[in-house]
Amino acid sequence: MAVLRWLEKHFEEALCCIALVVIAIAVMAQVLARYVFEVALHWTEETAAICMVWAVYMGASLCVRERFHIRILVAVQALPIHLGRYAIFTADFAWAAFSVIMIRVSWDYLTVLWKFPSHSPSLGINEFYPQTILVIGYSLMLARLIQTYVLWYRDGAEGLPGMLVEDGDVVEEEHLF
Repeated sequence: MAVLRWLEKHFEEALCCIALVVIAIAVMAQVLARYVFEVALHWTEETAAICMVWAVYMGASLCVRERFHIRILVAVQALPIHLGRYAIFTADFAWAAFSVIMIRVSWDYLTVLWKFPSHSPSLGINEFYPQTILVIGYSLMLARLIQTYVLWYRDGAEGLPGMLVEDGDVVEEEHLF
């Protein structure tokens, strides 16, 4: 259970940090190789690009979990609670629907990549593997969005989903595990 608790709280953060460290190492290696040894490394640009995409999708999932995505919460919180809930529900439903559509489209894309493999020019790896982030990222975003509502409902469905409000101040919510 401790492993699940750690993964629930830190999975996206860990993958983001790993991706950013790999980006930094790749860029520093390229700079060092080019300016000190006067040699160009061909793998660094591709590695950094792949890791950047992974960091972005993991960061998006992290933002869903923490409810950091761009919203006009001041306006929503200024509304009567039933109208604020309606606005949040509508936005989250549209977001969930978009995630489901993107999971389906991404799955179809990965199916094509699996049937007709293509290899990256510098690393020579099958493009299928780095592109799996599309399905992984949108699935994690959808799972974290659902998790927000499970937690909200479990805690009594008070206030707005994903935000606990005590004495007019937003406080951090508990996580699932």
